[in-house]
This record gives sequence, C-alpha cells and structure tokens, in this order.
Amino acid sequence: MSAEERIRRTLTEAFRPVRVDVVDESDLHKGHAGHRPEGDTHFRIRVVAEAFRGKSRIEAHRMVNAALKGEFDRGMHALAIEAEAPG
Repeated sequence: MSAEERIRRTLTEAFRPVRVDVVDESDLHKGHAGHRPEGDTHFRIRVVAEAFRGKSRIEAHRMVNAALKGEFDRGMHALAIEAEAPG
C-alpha cells in the first residue's frame, strides 16, 4: 500500500470525513530538504469532517498530525493541511 493510500485510510478511520483529498507532491520538491528519490515525502491534504467543528486551525492541524504520526515516523517530511468542518 502506498503512503497516499495509507494517509487516506488513516484520515478516513480517524475522522469519518465527508471529503478527503490526498495529493503526493513529492516530485515538486526534488533537491529540497527531506526529499527522497522514491517519493512519499511531501503531501497536501484536504479533510472536511464534523470532528473539526468548533476547533481552531491549530487544533485541527494538531489532530491531523497526531493521526498521521505513523507516516512521519515512516519518513514523511512535509504535510500541507486544510482541515475544516462541513459548510
């Protein structure tokens, strides 16, 4: 299973989102810190879930980072996060 698939599964299990987008942007970071030739280092996610209702941006980011700790432990270097409650 790819890192992208693991991230999607983890976010789905943790937050039961109405929307989850995961984009591997590793190829955009060649030559930057944390990049590896095999990729799986830089991701952009958007998660829309009730779990974020009433949470500040920082609280929501902390929740996502905690859920994805295993991916950081596996070598994910950077994560751009958009986390919000359904509109």
